[in-house]
Amino acid sequence: MKVLAANIEDVMREAAARWTLIAYFFLSTIFIIIFASAINLDIVDGALAGAKLFGKEVDMRDSISIEKLVLGFETGFSVFLYFLCTFLAIFATAHLVPRMQEKGTIDLYLSRPVSRVKLLMSRYVAGLILAGSNVVYLMGAIWLIVWWKTDVANPRFLLGGSIIFLVIAVLLAFAFLIGVITSSTAVSIMTTYGLFFFGLMLAAHDKIAAAVSKEWQANLIDGMYWFFPKTAELGQAVVAFVGGSELPEQVLKVLTPAPFLTTAAFGVGCLILASWLFTRKEF
Repeated sequence: MKVLAANIEDVMREAAARWTLIAYFFLSTIFIIIFASAINLDIVDGALAGAKLFGKEVDMRDSISIEKLVLGFETGFSVFLYFLCTFLAIFATAHLVPRMQEKGTIDLYLSRPVSRVKLLMSRYVAGLILAGSNVVYLMGAIWLIVWWKTDVANPRFLLGGSIIFLVIAVLLAFAFLIGVITSSTAVSIMTTYGLFFFGLMLAAHDKIAAAVSKEWQANLIDGMYWFFPKTAELGQAVVAFVGGSELPEQVLKVLTPAPFLTTAAFGVGCLILASWLFTRKEF
């Protein structure tokens, strides 16, 4: 535990020294300030009578229940936060393995009485702490602002962050694998973002498979769908989880175990392979 805590502390100090930590939370803070100042609501007897978004009046022909407004807003806004939190997390943490493998730095780490697997896993845990703290900070601040402006609290919005954190954990595991192989921060970031968008494309795997001419091609596409992370389905799951029973039944169908389990299995597989390669790598 002492070794784990020491390595986590090293990561945090490194992030602060290289301005990564400051820039990470500064960008989130700027977004929170813009969000807080951009929304002005006129609430009368528990209903929305007027609204101003980014300085422009919104036409309100009929008063709207504030509960429905908050639910609809947070449901739609969760999609944006899904992308924002994920992209910021990968950009801020993908460097952890490549920088550790730099000449001089890796020599110092390997001189310590700790196994390579524990060293790699401690960096991974530190990355999760760094990314998870920003998810909590960003989504918690948005939730508090909405609660402050409307007096309506939707706890499912906060819990939706747990699904976002799962996606970040899986993508970070993949970034660690690429980092061990290439020792390149740029390659780790690009390939991880590529994996994220590839998962979005594979959501239409059934239509793509139906369009190809050969059966083996269709089987390959279906196989890739089940192998790679389900970034599209988990994004829909965030929306469904936040929106709850108010959403259409076809949207709620994404809240099934399969996308979660297969995505988590991909992340575990990446960590295992990264650990094995790291133990065999010569420096």
